[in-house]
Amino acid sequence: MDTTGPHGLVPWTALLVALTACLALDFGLAAGRHRAIGLKEAVGWNVFWVAVALAVALPVHALYGATGAAEYLTGYVVERSLSVDNIFVFVVIFKYFAIPDDRQARVLFLGIIGALLMRAVFIVAGAAIASRFHAILYLFGAFLVYTGIALVVKGEQPPPDPDKNLVVRAVGRVLPILRSDRSERLFVRTGGRFYGTPMLVALLVVASTDFVFALDSLPAILGVTRNPWILFASNAFAVLGMRVLYFLLAAVLPRFRYLNYGLALILTFIGARMLVEPWLDIPIGVTLGLVLAILAVSIAASLVGPGRRGGDEGL
Repeated sequence: MDTTGPHGLVPWTALLVALTACLALDFGLAAGRHRAIGLKEAVGWNVFWVAVALAVALPVHALYGATGAAEYLTGYVVERSLSVDNIFVFVVIFKYFAIPDDRQARVLFLGIIGALLMRAVFIVAGAAIASRFHAILYLFGAFLVYTGIALVVKGEQPPPDPDKNLVVRAVGRVLPILRSDRSERLFVRTGGRFYGTPMLVALLVVASTDFVFALDSLPAILGVTRNPWILFASNAFAVLGMRVLYFLLAAVLPRFRYLNYGLALILTFIGARMLVEPWLDIPIGVTLGLVLAILAVSIAASLVGPGRRGGDEGL
């Protein structure tokens, strides 16, 4: 058994060791997981994590060639772009429960760990299912096209209401929530009875949101590559640094009015790419170029004609 080849144990071990080191840096040495990050510091760390993710393309190229490196970069850009909507939900959650900035970091830390674990499970399962039942890729493609069109047709939606979250409602039936608590604890004991805190509810909403976004991102990344190592690496490095990305986007997100339209077009294009794959092979380099171009145009349009995104008032 070849343990050093592209599908062997050594590449997986190296990837996990690298991710562990990056997580330790991000949540330990870099800025501390228990404090908020200022805008200037958030910009610096975002540049750093993007550089780290781009640098990973070099060993990917060594293992899987130019095609593999292009697949990794495309997957990274797509997943990083989709994480913007994830962060928008986090902004609403923290505002709704009045979670102070210095305590948001702890919830983000736990949420990102959960996101990595869920994506690892979904990717392994999804790649295995896709390899055995190729027809499911067409269902994924149709789902992406539908999702992309729905983003445009539905237009701006009201912000999500955490009180309507199924997980929060289920927990509320068995554990009362003490909304007045402003500590960073998940549980408190008052009058001989245990209560949940707003921190607990925020964490539950973040975890359930991570679950939904992990499910949504699986079809998108399978539309780019079927290689499990590249699937996980592109997802993992897209999620890595989301904490500092949150503190950056929480300040500037209202300006990106047209980003959702760009994401809708990207999802529709990748879905269509999956549907026409038996008859038309769109090179991964072309896919990467189009994804980057769509993002650049949507961001540039937002900056030239700034507007407030629905539900962001007061953020």
